[in-house]
Amino acid sequence: MEIYLDRRAIRQIRLAAQETIEEGDTESLREEVLEAFSEEQVEEIERRLDTGDFFEFLTDVLDEWGGDDADELIELLETQLAEAGIDVKSEGRGEDASEDEEEDDEEEEEEDDAEVEPEEDEDATTDTEEDADDALVDDE
Repeated sequence: MEIYLDRRAIRQIRLAAQETIEEGDTESLREEVLEAFSEEQVEEIERRLDTGDFFEFLTDVLDEWGGDDADELIELLETQLAEAGIDVKSEGRGEDASEDEEEDDEEEEEEDDAEVEPEEDEDATTDTEEDADDALVDDE
């Protein structure tokens, strides 16, 4: 069986994982991951799990997750679901990853641009001083 997660769901899981990495709240992460799946998907997953409980499955996955990397969590979810006979796919996965990276790069560039203060033109000051010195020399 295949389950498709849209770009929004993948982003939701990544953001929640990142928040958990920063704050350590796995309870809210479990809820966010659960909400990333539709009710129909959860029901289908539960039919295929030995325990029949997706929430318990997520608890086990989060216990196994190192808590260091959001992508690691997504890979672990995919691996554990594959063991239950569920192939998790994301729409245009390769394209989404590169688009996310491009968006992140653009956001970083915008932030960098906003942080850069205008530089003073040191040469202009030097040129003016030289012109003033030249004017004094001409006057003599």
